[in-house]
Amino acid sequence: MKITVVGTGSFGTSLAMVLVDNDHDVRIYGRNEDVVKEINEKHTNNRYLKDVPLPDSIRAISNLEEGVSHAEILVLAVPVKAVRSVTKDINALLKRLHKKVLIVHVAKGLELDTHLRVSEVIAEETTEDTVQDICVLSGPSHAEEVAKRSPTTVSTASLKPESAKIIQDVFMNKYFRVYHNDDMIGVEIGGALKNIIALAIGLLHGLDFGDNAKAAIITRGLQEIARLGTRMGANPLTFLGLTGMGDLIVTATSMHSRNYRCGIMLAEGRTIEEAQQEMGMVVEGVNTTRAAYELAAQYDVEMPITKVLYQYLFEDISEEEAFYALMMREKTGETDELKDVLEKQYKDWTRE
Repeated sequence: MKITVVGTGSFGTSLAMVLVDNDHDVRIYGRNEDVVKEINEKHTNNRYLKDVPLPDSIRAISNLEEGVSHAEILVLAVPVKAVRSVTKDINALLKRLHKKVLIVHVAKGLELDTHLRVSEVIAEETTEDTVQDICVLSGPSHAEEVAKRSPTTVSTASLKPESAKIIQDVFMNKYFRVYHNDDMIGVEIGGALKNIIALAIGLLHGLDFGDNAKAAIITRGLQEIARLGTRMGANPLTFLGLTGMGDLIVTATSMHSRNYRCGIMLAEGRTIEEAQQEMGMVVEGVNTTRAAYELAAQYDVEMPITKVLYQYLFEDISEEEAFYALMMREKTGETDELKDVLEKQYKDWTRE
């Protein structure tokens, strides 16, 4: 198929490699002329994937209209904050070209002011005459490992199951396994909120807390993700899968994770701005912490880790105050907070 990847960052570039390996006709669009030139002339992208040779058949372009004109499928691999403006530009081009495409996004976060999931943002900026459907591709997938063809397993979801199966077929190969999922809310929420927990784990590591504390935050963090996600309409079982537990584990335990690394840098005394500038990439967990904190209030959901991290990032409470607030919360049972959600889900299944 003819596919354009929008975004020349690490994950967009690694996905372009997967698609080329699957014999698709691939273009990769980016605004940075130096990166585009490097991909085309040197077949590398050292700013985002150091020392990784790229296939000669990947063609980089800096003209978005050329990319849209080429594509049957558009892969949006841009930061969450850029999704709305990029999608608006794409939709205008699709109207002008009188064509319709399938869009799949790989962004993991929530829009800051609206709290919308990425697929909802795309839906607001596109029309039925330009877009066949919107899918998400998500899961435990460090770009650095995908680019090295290390075995990776992810999920894709859409409101239309047939669209998710198309994306499954397009991306799946011997090192990149793709499952389809009918729970788009759960897949997107799991991918977004795990960044909050990874940021918190990075802070713990930087402050020399041990494995006991990290295991507790990962485990209780997964419960927070599931509580908010199910309140928003997700299937709780999704959070035990690749886009929940799987993505949380890989993001909260690896130096490949920019959220984890950002947490370490914050613990060392850097500001959020300094940490992001040093990495040269967006840390989605920062804005997602703010969005999830506000969503928790909207849905009346207890998210103590998210709340404390929000206070640490944006209200300047100390590390001591933060961890005291977590450890000395009101006593509760371990599964009490999910009991009502699971009972409701069980009743829904038995009715079906």
